[in-house]
Amino acid sequence: MNAPADPPSLAVATAPLATGGGCAAKMGPGQLASVLARSGLRDDPPRSQTLTGRGLDILVGLQTGDDAAVIRLSDDLALVQTVDFFTPVVADPETFGAIAAANAMSDVFAMGGEVMTALSILAVPEGLDPEVAAAILRGAAGKVAEGGGQIVGGHTIHDPQVTFGLAVTGRVHPDRFWVRTSARPGDVLVLTKPLGTALLMTADRAGFAASGDVTGAVDSMLRLNRRASTAARQFTPSAATDVTGFGLLGHLAEMAAHSGVGAEIVMGAVPALDGALAAGSAGCLCGGLHRNRDYWLRGAGGDRVGFDVDPGINWVSQALLWDPQTSGGLLLSVPADRIDAMTLAFHRAGEPLWRIGRVTREPGIRVKP
Repeated sequence: MNAPADPPSLAVATAPLATGGGCAAKMGPGQLASVLARSGLRDDPPRSQTLTGRGLDILVGLQTGDDAAVIRLSDDLALVQTVDFFTPVVADPETFGAIAAANAMSDVFAMGGEVMTALSILAVPEGLDPEVAAAILRGAAGKVAEGGGQIVGGHTIHDPQVTFGLAVTGRVHPDRFWVRTSARPGDVLVLTKPLGTALLMTADRAGFAASGDVTGAVDSMLRLNRRASTAARQFTPSAATDVTGFGLLGHLAEMAAHSGVGAEIVMGAVPALDGALAAGSAGCLCGGLHRNRDYWLRGAGGDRVGFDVDPGINWVSQALLWDPQTSGGLLLSVPADRIDAMTLAFHRAGEPLWRIGRVTREPGIRVKP
């Protein structure tokens, strides 16, 4: 009797990705800022346009770099639109498809919206086993269904590099969506997932990570932000974003700069995935981590703020704060008088929640032990 064939794998196709996959492969913030400045796309404010005789109100566009666009269709309905795709972060194609889908839908949940539909974006090498592409799509379809939506189409091309993601459409009430530009002094900062996915996946590629720790990272990336978003909705966060390619400090810096506030983070309160700090100690730092740190700590820019890190916080802990997350959690700025009730609601919903700091009137980001 012949032995069963091994399941299809992306291992060969992803061999060139040893320096980064998932959101760690994202264009660095400095290069992205330069591209957008040259494109002129952010020059004009969101405006009402006419589309086939109907008014189109762009409530959120490119100007603030929010997680998704929001377009009002009626007094009680707005569309949430986003797109996200990347190179494989794991070798198993079905798991990769599911992680990519969870990551893409997260932008809708970070705006307080609900997922409706998705279009797939898939690139695979010519001659690759068709079952690999099929498995990617299966994994994505299952995760989109879990998120409350359905894949309704897509586009596929041949390319030497496997790449996959989704263009997602969601819905939200036009008066109840969240943005990252309205954090208020006195708010409590909370996080819904631990950090360290890139540290652990980089360690895994280098052969330094324990299998259980890698499984924990994969499970975290597969966990949707849907229930966390739903649990937070009744408490109306002042501001929200999800923590992905720019790391916790990068996304917090964007929130603070665009809100005209500062923030204080308590390092001891920031959750880390099991094995993440050990991976950092072993030097398993991806290129995206360095790009994040260099952009916000060097030079000047409209979305960069001053950083003051307590000298007692070691470089490994600091690396965790810059680590680019794939399918990371929500970062919410919540009025202090609602935080206890919100914490209880998350507990009842079986959703984790960590209080990691506060919003301040003084500008800059301070990290204390």
